[in-house]
Amino acid sequence: MADQDFIAVLEGSRQIDLTVTGRRSGREITNPVWFVQEGRTLYLVPIHGSDGDWYKNVQHLPKVRLAVQGNEVRASAVPLSDPAKVAQILDAFRAKYGAAAVDAYYPKQDAAVEIPLD
Repeated sequence: MADQDFIAVLEGSRQIDLTVTGRRSGREITNPVWFVQEGRTLYLVPIHGSDGDWYKNVQHLPKVRLAVQGNEVRASAVPLSDPAKVAQILDAFRAKYGAAAVDAYYPKQDAAVEIPLD
């Protein structure tokens, strides 16, 4: 279950640190990522879509760690590739970060990740 402090700081944050386990190396790899929040669920979009390394790592091992402003939680990620759901998530990204930024930073828009915080 996600810590309430973690949930509380998400509202004012533009990015979080995502830690995944490398599918080949087995090492932990941390990247800053943008996110959108719907209730107690976070959605992430890999910059390189389904070709992105952290997305492939999540497909291999869905256990992740999220950190924001000194708060950290462990969770399970769900890779998404349904075009309608990915489009819905990208629309939420555009609303939060601006359409121009999202379209510039996310050239391949065919994948997303859902992370329930319960």
